[in-house]
Amino acid sequence: MSPAATENDEKVLVGVIGGSGLYNLDNLKFIKHVRPETPWGLPSSDITICETPAGIRVAFLARHGPGHTISPSHVPSRANIAAFKHLGVRAILAFSAVGSLREEIAPGAFALPSQIIDRTKGIRPHTFFDGTVVAHCSFGDPFGQRLSAWLEGPVRAALAQVPGRQVQLFTDKCIVCMEGPQFSTRAESEMYRMWGGDLINMSVLPEAKLAREAEISYALIATATDYDSWRQGEEAVTAAEVFKTLQANADASRLIAEKVLDAMHEAVTQGDVLSEVQGSMKFSIMPRAVKQDEADLAKLHYILPEYF
Repeated sequence: MSPAATENDEKVLVGVIGGSGLYNLDNLKFIKHVRPETPWGLPSSDITICETPAGIRVAFLARHGPGHTISPSHVPSRANIAAFKHLGVRAILAFSAVGSLREEIAPGAFALPSQIIDRTKGIRPHTFFDGTVVAHCSFGDPFGQRLSAWLEGPVRAALAQVPGRQVQLFTDKCIVCMEGPQFSTRAESEMYRMWGGDLINMSVLPEAKLAREAEISYALIATATDYDSWRQGEEAVTAAEVFKTLQANADASRLIAEKVLDAMHEAVTQGDVLSEVQGSMKFSIMPRAVKQDEADLAKLHYILPEYF
């Protein structure tokens, strides 16, 4: 097979990012592994190209690497998002294990959040524009609103088919992204609740920011594993507690992928769920200056060839 044929064969429209506990989509047909070397390095793991029962190809990436070897603070998010864009991905369905900051969002529940509070600490590279090219993208609505709204129906239908349990889906929630790797103190957990946080994790940023810069529509399915540390009179969250619900949530996430990805591919093909991000960077890039470095322009061409 020629290199050109191989590259065309790898073009996929939908990417899936798996979080803690979700390291594969082994209920879909395996096609091959790819691992593009991007200007920002290699992605977290091999990207699995797999096929849905209807024959639609999607790309899957394990955020924390094979065997969960990468901590949240060191996930190579720029390489992950750039690799997806290189493969043709236009929409990302990301999964993440989260803590709940609200009584009604019990462990085992799922959520489609709509807002983010950033509590990371500057350790993580969070933009593709860190050289001589400056851009300020809009991030008031950090998730793809049209994509998240479209997902609600198919995800509810998929969760209704989870065997042996009823899984609630919450929408329009605010997720706090903390640095980690330690969990919250009780005081922090209470503070996040007062700020309006409903969920907490360590992974949604800078993923969502980088997807926006790459003009990829990004939606997060948050899977609650615990109540963080805000409940008085109860033990604070531990990894052991998280593990209790991690596998069940991962199984439900695989079912969602199996049931949703065909229709998601069709929605992306039609383009309505992408309308917020397509062309969004055109007027976010500051006017060209004579001192912009050619190497910086070449790197940005990798993710935004329309502008560089």
